[in-house]
Amino acid sequence: METVLIVIHLMIVAALVGTVLLQRSEGGALGIGGGGGGLMSGRGAANALTRASAILAAAFFATSIALTLVATQRGAPKSILEGVGKSETGQPAEGEGGALPLLKREQPTPAAPQVPQGPQVPQSQ
Repeated sequence: METVLIVIHLMIVAALVGTVLLQRSEGGALGIGGGGGGLMSGRGAANALTRASAILAAAFFATSIALTLVATQRGAPKSILEGVGKSETGQPAEGEGGALPLLKREQPTPAAPQVPQGPQVPQSQ
């Protein structure tokens, strides 16, 4: 089900990108694009592309919400690290403390700090 929704979602995304790119530019801020003739020209084509963009945008939102609902129903772990080091029963695996192996490194015991002493002065007797 989820795979089918993802494939449909990707097809809608590709179609939406295509319809947006086919539309004529109306800004002309830099004087590029939206020239006199094009692949589709006239009001009828503009209305059709605008309507198609709106329909595809609605379908995009619908499939996005559907994918979100399917993902939450599946009950996947909230984090990648929740499933690490656990057996199929959900309990920590044998010999594992439930922590990541990289986090269980032994820290070296710090040596006692050396206190610097002042210059040695010979004592006279």
